[in-house]
Amino acid sequence: MAMAWRDAEASHEDEVTGIETIPRTFESSAARHTNRPAQLYKGGIYDRTLVPEVLDEAPDGEFAELTYGEMREIVRNLAAGFHDLGVGAEDRVAIFSDTRLEWAHCDFALLAAGGVVTTVYSSSSPRQVRYLLDNPGAVGVVVENEQALERVLSVEDELDLEFIVTIDRIPEEFAERSDVHSLADVHARGVGVFDRNEYESWIDQRDPEDLASLIYTSGTTGRPKGVQLSHRNFKANIDQVRSRFGPRPDKGDIPVLDEHSRAVSFLPLAHVYERLSGHFLMFASGATVAYAESPDTLQEDFALVHPTTGSSVPRVYEKIYAAIREQAAESPIKQRIFQWAVGVGQAYARSENPGTVLSLKNSIADALVFSQVKEALGGEIEFLTSGGGSLSAELCHLYHGMGLTILEGYGLTETSPVVTTNPPEAPKIGTIGPPLPDIDVRLDEAVAPEDEFEDVEGEIGELLVSGPNVFSGYWDMPEETEAAFTDDGYFRTGDIVAQDADGYLTFLERAKELLVLSTGKNVAPTPIEDAFSACELVEQCMVIGEDHKFIAALLVPNFEAVQDWADRNDVALPEGRTAICEHQELIDRVGEEVDRINENFESHETIKRFRLVPEEFTEENDLLTPSLKKKRRNILERFAEQVDDIYADEQDAEAAPAE
Repeated sequence: MAMAWRDAEASHEDEVTGIETIPRTFESSAARHTNRPAQLYKGGIYDRTLVPEVLDEAPDGEFAELTYGEMREIVRNLAAGFHDLGVGAEDRVAIFSDTRLEWAHCDFALLAAGGVVTTVYSSSSPRQVRYLLDNPGAVGVVVENEQALERVLSVEDELDLEFIVTIDRIPEEFAERSDVHSLADVHARGVGVFDRNEYESWIDQRDPEDLASLIYTSGTTGRPKGVQLSHRNFKANIDQVRSRFGPRPDKGDIPVLDEHSRAVSFLPLAHVYERLSGHFLMFASGATVAYAESPDTLQEDFALVHPTTGSSVPRVYEKIYAAIREQAAESPIKQRIFQWAVGVGQAYARSENPGTVLSLKNSIADALVFSQVKEALGGEIEFLTSGGGSLSAELCHLYHGMGLTILEGYGLTETSPVVTTNPPEAPKIGTIGPPLPDIDVRLDEAVAPEDEFEDVEGEIGELLVSGPNVFSGYWDMPEETEAAFTDDGYFRTGDIVAQDADGYLTFLERAKELLVLSTGKNVAPTPIEDAFSACELVEQCMVIGEDHKFIAALLVPNFEAVQDWADRNDVALPEGRTAICEHQELIDRVGEEVDRINENFESHETIKRFRLVPEEFTEENDLLTPSLKKKRRNILERFAEQVDDIYADEQDAEAAPAE
């Protein structure tokens, strides 16, 4: 395999690369791209305080545009306004909001004023809000709306806040408080006191080693830890990712990320993945970011924006595929065509030399099915990236076969976040790609259990990472910080991977999520769960079995697909999801799918029993993290009755077909 691209990215330098603070990076990019579109925002969704004095009202259901010059003006005035409110060097200020253009404005403004931005997920409970504001000692918080404001006020007696800023309009009784300000008020303050030389001095006084942000882990294995990320950490990762995806001279016809790129931002900016890939990286490159300010209109937003690229998590790609499949189920003929096209697309993606017949079949599949999918995503996608979890290779092959290139990668909050991605020049489906330039990795083979990954090729062990993008430590947690690093300074990711001869990594499992059976066997749940991603009748799967004799699973049905199956087969389903989950004909049908998937795994990895559960795992019911990872402990507690039923007669259970 030719690896010339590796040498090219390792030596890559351009007007973006080079270590500096994030505010300086933004200012430089805005100067280069002053008249180009920076942000697109939608009308008819929010009651923004910046409208109409600062922002024009966007038409309902349509996007309005801000150029880089206009965005810079807003950021500068907000920076001066926040500084006038008292924000200075190292002051922690939280942003408690969904992803939207004002999030971006406040982030750049607070960083320019010298502040440290901490983040709060929009779904955070009052208890979580209290911790996420109290632990970093936040002096202020930017809240999105009345609901977020009320959550902050419900715990304000336990905090030491100096100010609260609201992005949207709020009732007068709140606005009358002297410590509550609208974002428009902060902007107006800034207009009144802004001085260009003073503003530049704030940026010049910051050092790349200074703390830029505290981003808290999800806390699924304990209390959330504040990850300390410096300006240098973020900027190094911008440069590393840009070296792989940016406009290098050797790229030729390969799509790149540059000032002509457009993306729809919908993942939480409170999470480091979107903060880097859909925010810092995009604005450093002069690209255009459109904000999908309602999840209900995402497909409509793609059609309006015509994005060329985008970042997402596996769960979103799974849902897109499920939506396509459901549309195809409208009639038997459509369904047969879709199933044929899926098979052709996967075969085409897997083949290094597809030949005339397979290429012709893929062209027909494209005309009948794939072109409609691409058009639904705006018709101009050049490549997509996936992170924040494991994407099933089967699903990834299908997307590639459709002409939608998904480049899977890997990262963590502690690494700012991107460690590896598949390169556009040479993607390997099923892997998370090789490390980015200027990142050193090695594997601790002592961590990988000998019995679980016997059939995996390459070196196997816990991934250890070193590089300028790696964090300095956890906020006010010296013991946890020390435990996170090896004696020679490598960060312990806690993830078990395999590395092949070309340096590509394959994610195998979180070390903490390996299931240890009572027989002593180790089982990685993620590959088994991923195998259900293309299963028509199953929406979600969680594999269980810790300290038990055998592996089992909790399966959430895709209830729309189940109804379609029932209609096609004259099956009378009962009323209510709980009753449907207990319907024997459905259980038998899902059991056939489980048996099919079991064929791809070793005996000790096969699902011996399963239960259908009526409630989807979501962030709202606290069964998923904001980055859409399973909260396994919460799921086990929620469905304890089903788990107990699975293992009730465990001592008598023998290996048998899934039941």
